[in-house]
Amino acid sequence: MSNIKRIAVFTSGGDAPGMNAAVRAVVRTAEYHDLHIYGIERGYDGMIKGNIKRLSKSDVANILQKGGTVLRTARSEEFRTKEGRKIAYENLQAFDIDALVAIGGNGTYTGAKIFNEEFGIPIIGIPGTIDNDIYGTDYTIGFDTAINTAVEAVDRIRDTADSHNRLFFIEVMGRHSGYIALYTGIGSGATTIFLPEEDNSVSDLVSMLKQSKRRKKLFNLVIVAEGNQNGNAMEIAERVKKELPDFDTKVTIIGHLQRGGSPSCQDRVRASRLGHSSVEALLAGKSNVALGL
Repeated sequence: MSNIKRIAVFTSGGDAPGMNAAVRAVVRTAEYHDLHIYGIERGYDGMIKGNIKRLSKSDVANILQKGGTVLRTARSEEFRTKEGRKIAYENLQAFDIDALVAIGGNGTYTGAKIFNEEFGIPIIGIPGTIDNDIYGTDYTIGFDTAINTAVEAVDRIRDTADSHNRLFFIEVMGRHSGYIALYTGIGSGATTIFLPEEDNSVSDLVSMLKQSKRRKKLFNLVIVAEGNQNGNAMEIAERVKKELPDFDTKVTIIGHLQRGGSPSCQDRVRASRLGHSSVEALLAGKSNVALGL
């Protein structure tokens, strides 16, 4: 067992549904072990500015079902500098904080690793991003909610596409990862899916749409991952329109709708498991480790 007595938790980078469930689990598990638990507001930026406060079970009551993050989040350019990280460490020392739980994506993990190497403070990473693009875990917090939100949106678009015999290009988030697009496309029965991991061909899509028309299929849905190699949904749609001017073509970008809203049951459970395990890992002497499911 370690000598850790004071733990701080923070969320960093893009918000993801389920982050609050993870924070709640960290706080409740820490209190169960009679540890002092602190929350750092606005991620690494708050660490530098000293936005650190004591937390208790009452502070995390009724947040399990809430989207976003009650600790707020931000990206910090100052934390990229050694001087900024030194200020952050001094602020943690002022509260006698022994260890950190970092909830976020790849950028959060990179910052945590550098911080651990420079100052030796134990850190456990919890994967929190809708993109599902973190090595070492099959699922990240927020991914399940995001794909359910996206599929629901596409289902609604399907209704109007069918009514008007339209071709819809629907762009989803994911940065350089195609997980959201892949799951959304399969889950909504899309005609095809443009993924960053695949060299999709616009000419192949044009041929596919011509075949669909010959089969009397009068509407089509194309899911586009924002980081795919052919450009965004608008750019791909314009190229297709030049080849198929008789198609009634529309573009919808689902956007930040995917990042908000109440987390799904799956995200709540996964986040709770990860939050609990992060504290247990620190108490077992683990450090510079990312958790996964």
